Amino acid sequence: MTDTLPDRLSTNPKSPYFDADTLSRGIGIRFNGDEKHNIDEYCISEGWVRIAVGKTLDRKGNPMTIKLNGTVEPYFRDAPTTAEAAPE
Repeated sequence: MTDTLPDRLSTNPKSPYFDADTLSRGIGIRFNGDEKHNIDEYCISEGWVRIAVGKTLDRKGNPMTIKLNGTVEPYFRDAPTTAEAAPE
């Protein structure tokens, strides 16, 4: 498996940006420096994330989302951080 994340990734299986293999590794997202756990979709190059709004659903049964602009930093949760990787 590659250690590079896609530019755009979605958790919705109906989306063309859905990738089950990548999601199964565990993805973490830092948005504007804060750790977020409720991200539905992100795009690094355009600098936005989609976040679910409560438990509200649209008429097709999908969660309602809002799009927020800012700095997006995705990472693999199973990858060692730089502090853990550096031997002492």
